[in-house]
Amino acid sequence: MSLLAELKRRNVYRAAVFYAASAWLLIQIATQVFPFFHIAEWVVRWIVVAVVIGFPFALLFAWFYEFTPEGFKRESEIDPAQSITYHTGKKLDRWIIAALGLAVVLLLADKFVLHKTANEAASTSAGDKSIAVLPLVNESGDPANEYFSDGLSEELIAALAQIADLKVIGRSSSFRFKGHADDLKSIGEKLGVSTLLEGTVRKQAERVRIVAELVNAADGRELWSQTYDRELKDVFAVQSEIAQSVADSLKVTLLGAEAKVRQDSSTKNLDAHNAYLQGHFYFEHRDVDGWRKALGFFDEAIRLDPNYSLAYAERAETWSWLADQTGENVAAAWAAARRDAEKAVALSPNLAEAHTALGWVRYFIDWSFADATRELQRAAQLAPGSSKPKVLLAQVLDTQGRISDAIALARSGVDLDPLSYYARAVLARSLMPAGRFDEARAEARKSAELQPGAAFSHRWQVVVAVLQGDGETALHEAQLEPSEPYRYYELALAQHTRGDRAAADAALAELIAKHSNNGAYQIAVVYAFRGETDAAFEWLQRSYDTRDTGILSMLIDPLLRGLHSDPRYTILLGKLGLSPPPAAKP
Repeated sequence: MSLLAELKRRNVYRAAVFYAASAWLLIQIATQVFPFFHIAEWVVRWIVVAVVIGFPFALLFAWFYEFTPEGFKRESEIDPAQSITYHTGKKLDRWIIAALGLAVVLLLADKFVLHKTANEAASTSAGDKSIAVLPLVNESGDPANEYFSDGLSEELIAALAQIADLKVIGRSSSFRFKGHADDLKSIGEKLGVSTLLEGTVRKQAERVRIVAELVNAADGRELWSQTYDRELKDVFAVQSEIAQSVADSLKVTLLGAEAKVRQDSSTKNLDAHNAYLQGHFYFEHRDVDGWRKALGFFDEAIRLDPNYSLAYAERAETWSWLADQTGENVAAAWAAARRDAEKAVALSPNLAEAHTALGWVRYFIDWSFADATRELQRAAQLAPGSSKPKVLLAQVLDTQGRISDAIALARSGVDLDPLSYYARAVLARSLMPAGRFDEARAEARKSAELQPGAAFSHRWQVVVAVLQGDGETALHEAQLEPSEPYRYYELALAQHTRGDRAAADAALAELIAKHSNNGAYQIAVVYAFRGETDAAFEWLQRSYDTRDTGILSMLIDPLLRGLHSDPRYTILLGKLGLSPPPAAKP
């Protein structure tokens, strides 16, 4: 009993209560307030550890020392008759009351202020329904199966893009991280998404093993995971199951019957599906050799399943690009592209890819802008999370002079596929007619950085530079152009801007000698920029007669502004079905 009395006399009890109340208050502040100032979690952990370790030392301090008007003194140095621990105890009581009062205030703030703010933040986070499908890793041990894992990844992207309330990052951006060791948080920040779908594929004989995992991009926390061991014939069902699981995890809803459209428009023939995936693999190489190989695989897929609408849709696009870039058998290739796109829509009228292909054909081949607009709008409705129909529709609207609408759509496409060089290039093209040259230059530069080997990847940077009279920058960019016809075109513009007439003439001569069959429009632009009006119209007419797709830029090309007042310009626009700009109207 004497020990308990002595503990009481020395205020050890009060010190313990005061320490506990103060420690609890400090921990609550650290755990509830620190996160709002982005203070690292390790700081909070060390505070908790320090508080726990400090408790016995605080009690020992209260046993051995006493607080006096002259400060702390050892208890043994004070005559018990002179001790003022009674008065010190009253001070401790007041401090305890103050600490407990602050604790009550913090509890109320946590309940009615911080908790509400946290709920609002969680609600905002929950409202951010966005996802990127990272390329599934091929674990079959055979690099030749890469097309299969890539194909499944892209089919998942397409399936998820049908979800109206979900932002789905496009293939061009998500595939930038194939084989990279970037941490998930960094990838999420670069793509602007809150969740990532990753996994592996093992294809062996007639079986496939798919491991899929949905993670929170901010902290790598697993939201959902599943392993599927199935026969190859069940791979389509697995894709639907994964899409449904993702939708459930993110609390979004698949679009009813339309959620099955892509699966139904695929094929039950495994060999046909395999051929399609290989064709798509080469199509995405985006070069002539790749397109030639892709055609062979699409032909095989359609031979095995004559009702394979996805294969028809993609073969249509392949024909259009191959003809445009090679100039070989153009009429026959475009006729084939038209047949394939129309067939795809007839087979699957609710397939976004079919309407995208037909919209592209109507624009790029038929020059039927109203029909192209209608088809691409339908594609965007069917796949609201897909960037491609939005970017292509931006081109169509841009061609018609609907610049503001085109810029908005192109930005939407970039938002869905931020690392797509093509989406960035279309946005740069749309910004120039609006006179927003600095923005156009920035987007064009980003496009070239994303895919420096792409054809005309430096075109828009050169055009912006010459419009601003910066010949040296234009020359530098033109020399980096990987496409020979566009390099001659860009050099002719850059050298003329620099005032080097001999070099400009030489570049133009090379362009005419080597690429007059598919570069008529670019030749016309160079002549127009030089002020040689008759030659410009001669080549514009040739461009129109040969169905050169470059002439689709005629209305909005800033390098042709010198021709606007000429009646021939208005007449040629009328042949294209375009209305002249206000300055060119009689």
